[in-house]
Amino acid sequence: MSPTREAVAQARYLVVKIGSSSLTTAAGELDRARLDALVDAFAARVAAGTQLVLVSSGAIAAGLVPLGLRRRPRDLATQQAAASVGQLVLGHAYTESWARHGHTVGQVLLTFDDMVRRAHYRNAQRTFARLRGLGVVPVVNENDTVATDEIRFGDNDRLAALVAHLVGADAVVLLSDVEGLYDSDPRLGRAHLIPEVRGPADMRGVQLGTGGALGTGGMVSKLDAATVASQAGVPVLLAAATQVRRALGSADVGTAFAPTGTRLSARRFWLRHAAGTVGRLQLDDGAVSAVVHRRRSLLAAGITGVEGEFEAGDVVELINPRGIVVARGMVGFDAAELAELIGRSTRDLPPELRREVVHADDLVPV
Repeated sequence: MSPTREAVAQARYLVVKIGSSSLTTAAGELDRARLDALVDAFAARVAAGTQLVLVSSGAIAAGLVPLGLRRRPRDLATQQAAASVGQLVLGHAYTESWARHGHTVGQVLLTFDDMVRRAHYRNAQRTFARLRGLGVVPVVNENDTVATDEIRFGDNDRLAALVAHLVGADAVVLLSDVEGLYDSDPRLGRAHLIPEVRGPADMRGVQLGTGGALGTGGMVSKLDAATVASQAGVPVLLAAATQVRRALGSADVGTAFAPTGTRLSARRFWLRHAAGTVGRLQLDDGAVSAVVHRRRSLLAAGITGVEGEFEAGDVVELINPRGIVVARGMVGFDAAELAELIGRSTRDLPPELRREVVHADDLVPV
């Protein structure tokens, strides 16, 4: 067994994501028998000593039949209405199903705003920590009833990757209607399963398909989620929901994504993957070298331009002279204030302005 699969099999704190298509019938109705079978496998892993966070899609799909809708709505207002109804249906189903194994579940609804705002992010961390201490199984979903097209995760695959780092999980398992990552769309004929991804070289020539009718996350979103998690040092297993017991047992199915980076602190992970950016700072080559290679703070002297309207404390992108984003960081000045400082040496500034534009502790290369 590869080290990655062994890490998933032995993980003591695990995030598991389940997609809409694995919980519903073709008509969109919540399939209680399939949900119970999945929960049985989840509960077996918990009984073996693993603490589990479940990221579950299916709220909108579960709301279709009660509302008399034949297919997933395309307009945002109806999606939100379906989620409002379906979230209760789904939550009730999980409560009853986990109760068969003597477990209490708690619902955690997150929005993109909860990830991009540092205070919200820390509040979410505290909530998960307390639920863990109380022995509650969190069932997480995006809060579709209030999310808009402009501020949403887009799919629960990426949400699972962000939650994994937020809670400090040991591994992520993405369960779907496909058996893993293929080099081409398996629905179109000849395709080969890629058993393990250790880096970009294993992805050469891969052609990805699209999402299904009941969900939003296709293979592109799963690969994006696996990349986010693995770059932050978290191993990922992508497998079919029909093989859930092996995925959560020996982990010898699907595609394993090996960690390609080291574990980031919660703050640095938030800066790199979760925080929204509201502006850009253009750097000269010397500043790029200092920030990226020597991990130094960014000073006004190395800035050649300012883009966007932002305030001190906002997260901005740092770009090199060729317009490529090289880092993200929390800026220490308002945009209007900073415009008067760019290119100036720190010693030439008034004493009250002699500080870093972006401190090294608030900066992360990308």
